[in-house]
Amino acid sequence: MNELIGRTPFLRLLLPVAAAIILNPFLSDNRILSVVLMLTGLSLILLSYFRDENPQFTDRWLFGAGSYLFLFALTLLQCHEQSVQRAYNFPDRACTYLATVQEIPEEKARSVQCPVRTVHPIEKKLMLYLEKSSAAALLLPGDEIIFTAQPEPFQNFGNPGEWDYAGYMHNKGFAARDFIGRDEWQLTGRKRVTPHLLAQRCRIRVLRFYRSLGLEGDTFAFIAAVTLGYKAYLSDDIEEAFRASGTAHLLAVSGLHTGVIYMILSLLLTPLGNRGRGFILRQWVIILMLWGYAFLAGLSPSVVRAVIMLSLYCLGQLRHMSGFTANTLAAAAFLILLFQPYSLYDISFQLSFGAVCSILWFQPRLSSLIRPKKRMVAYLWKLMTLSLSAQLGLFPLVLHHFGTFPTWFFLSNIMLIPLMGGIIYSLIPLLITGWLHVTLTSFPELLQLLLRHLVQILTNIMLHTVQFMESLPCAQLTGLHISLPATILLLLFIFPFSHFLRNKQPRTLIFALSSLLSFQLLLLQEQLHTEPPQMVVLNKRPNSEISLCVDGRCQPIVVPVNGILPHPQKKILRLSDGSFNHFRTHTIFPVDILILSHHCCFDMEQLCRLFQPSLIVIDSSLPRQSAAHVAAECRIRGIPLHDVQQKGAFSLNF
Repeated sequence: MNELIGRTPFLRLLLPVAAAIILNPFLSDNRILSVVLMLTGLSLILLSYFRDENPQFTDRWLFGAGSYLFLFALTLLQCHEQSVQRAYNFPDRACTYLATVQEIPEEKARSVQCPVRTVHPIEKKLMLYLEKSSAAALLLPGDEIIFTAQPEPFQNFGNPGEWDYAGYMHNKGFAARDFIGRDEWQLTGRKRVTPHLLAQRCRIRVLRFYRSLGLEGDTFAFIAAVTLGYKAYLSDDIEEAFRASGTAHLLAVSGLHTGVIYMILSLLLTPLGNRGRGFILRQWVIILMLWGYAFLAGLSPSVVRAVIMLSLYCLGQLRHMSGFTANTLAAAAFLILLFQPYSLYDISFQLSFGAVCSILWFQPRLSSLIRPKKRMVAYLWKLMTLSLSAQLGLFPLVLHHFGTFPTWFFLSNIMLIPLMGGIIYSLIPLLITGWLHVTLTSFPELLQLLLRHLVQILTNIMLHTVQFMESLPCAQLTGLHISLPATILLLLFIFPFSHFLRNKQPRTLIFALSSLLSFQLLLLQEQLHTEPPQMVVLNKRPNSEISLCVDGRCQPIVVPVNGILPHPQKKILRLSDGSFNHFRTHTIFPVDILILSHHCCFDMEQLCRLFQPSLIVIDSSLPRQSAAHVAAECRIRGIPLHDVQQKGAFSLNF
């Protein structure tokens, strides 16, 4: 590890940045601590310059320690400022806000999803859901709107094993959300212009240009995703098929796509030469054109990551440094995390950098095992080693985040990666001929028509192949979720063990096997301390669902409209209508838990004459106005209440 860090100076700079991001939640007053550490770091850097020169460099640790402290403090300060932007501190009443549309509005089933940034009275990033209307459908990034709202914080449903939606939106920079009726907002007529907003508008122009080429349906959705990183038009079935087949990386604008564009640009600029000023000009033109492509793609995070790495690669070419290295990868991660620290918790950031890191580590080791002489065999062997290399380092992260593993990833990547290259290579001449047809009316349309059919045929082959791979037996193993400590221990076994296979160092083997033993002991401990089965009143608005959950897997319980739920210790009664409104009894029936659902007019006074509940649970099917009435009655009568829409799913050990 020391040898690797010594060869990668940007990895040394990345360490204090990553440490600051990880330790940020445990440091209470980040701003004061950041200023103190930053001044201390600058003092050490200045002190290293004022020290007498020493040929032995005995005091060089002063500059290194000062630089580490400065970067650590700067990242802490960035985390603090961005945490303030993401914090929910809105008034507890409806207010009027002035905001700017930040990204392309996306049409949902019942609303138009519109990310905005408020500029008055406070500056926050909000996710607005506008009631569907013709005005909402015409909104563009940069449009300034004024609206009245009472934003609410993001909340998870609290169901077992659910996705952390609130954490995801927090990492994306959003502070709150709200639904806005069509009469509660209007355009001001002003437009704001920033590089990001201008990039989003360019993205819309490119999408419209794709439409003008005759691309429709799944072909248009797929091309928009793989070239612009815009997945709003992709259906859930297609995205799930790519995930299940282990080829989800093909939907993100990553190194594969930008690498093909780089090769095309490099080929077109070959006349500039391979040495001297022409070669320097060639590399700088490629860098500018790559960033122009990133601009057209809306400066989405995945595009920016890939373009940063290729730009560093071009700069390395100017210094006669061939190939991607760990230092290039560390430099890209350093630049991104320094300005966007919360990207470290972004799953796409982890998977993209993890894949490249894994390829850099494993691919040279695997490719050296066999050196085919025939070009076709060598190409297939390279694809196989690339696919296997990426999965070796990624599968622990995939198990941690998704708990699934695609069993046919090896075959699907070998089949689909060349096909993806063919789609991009055929799309570029289609875009050129489409542009020529618009600018030159006399340009023949037949060539554009042939290229469009070629793109559609290749795309259909891609989509049908992915869906076929998803339908194969055991295409995806599920229920394999591992904890974060287990993920780290598994990675600490895989990488050192592969290093031992090459260098045969006993210390490396001991470390790898110790990590594997710790991983197995941790899994054993987690299995021995599994939670008992739970009966859960799920938060699935506006439906009512009660399930028996074991290890995050839930099986619905069939419950009558009004009936007693089976439980070994508790008396649980569920009511769903007003059948008991006219009942009379001389003895009050004690129940431990009373679940109310569906009915909008529960008579709490009548229910209290019949039952004596220790706890009342309001499920997600009860109308909000009725839930508020029941909550008020429970406060008056001193009955504990659990509203699943407010507090999340209700769980009880079975």
